[in-house]
Amino acid sequence: MKRFWSDNALLIVLMGFFMLFWIAQAGRGWAVHNRELEELKQHTLNLAQYLASSHFWSATAENWESEFLQLGAYVVLTIHLKQRGSAESNRYDDEKDETQRQQDEQEKRAAAVARFWQRNSLTLALLGLFAISMMLHLRNSWQDDNLERLARGQDAESLWAFLREPEFWFESFQNWQSEFWPSRSSWC
Repeated sequence: MKRFWSDNALLIVLMGFFMLFWIAQAGRGWAVHNRELEELKQHTLNLAQYLASSHFWSATAENWESEFLQLGAYVVLTIHLKQRGSAESNRYDDEKDETQRQQDEQEKRAAAVARFWQRNSLTLALLGLFAISMMLHLRNSWQDDNLERLARGQDAESLWAFLREPEFWFESFQNWQSEFWPSRSSWC
């Protein structure tokens, strides 16, 4: 057990925080959603119903969407852009030693397809997760919006009509912009 902890401590702590905050989000979101339902004179949901609701999954996917966008963009940008002094940045040619230059030459000789997959697998995975999260966010926000419309006696709207409304894009853009605030390491 001690070896497992020492080999996986970072993962365990981060997953612990993830679960703690996801549970907290679920509890507070449940309370907020039930208050909104009461204001609309609708039946409230028990926790299990809330966890299966579009309200919960819209909020969850909205957050995941912005995180995967940030991580994917970070991977792509650190491959192609430089920031002198940043540990995440590619080194400038004048900072490379002979070993690094030889390694660069060996990489150039590697097969193009293998190099593409090797260099882009993390990027493709993160951008794929971003796309999945965005679709989950869109689907669940649309469903939640239609449930609110029906509760107010309005007609449900199509997905395309919902996409023309500002709410979904407001939710996305407010998260996306916060993800691109430069981290401390990029200032040093």
